[in-house]
Amino acid sequence: MVGKYKVITLCGSTKFKEQYLEAQKRLTLEGNIVISVGLFCHSGDDSL
Repeated sequence: MVGKYKVITLCGSTKFKEQYLEAQKRLTLEGNIVISVGLFCHSGDDSL
């Protein structure tokens, strides 16, 4: 906890991108500090 804010870390498989984004948004809007994945791609992806 930082001051009056909870710090929540999201972790797991990045194949669940939509679920990560939904959880991150909800938790942030509830007033939490959220640490999450910064990049949703894998080795060999064209998006790198």
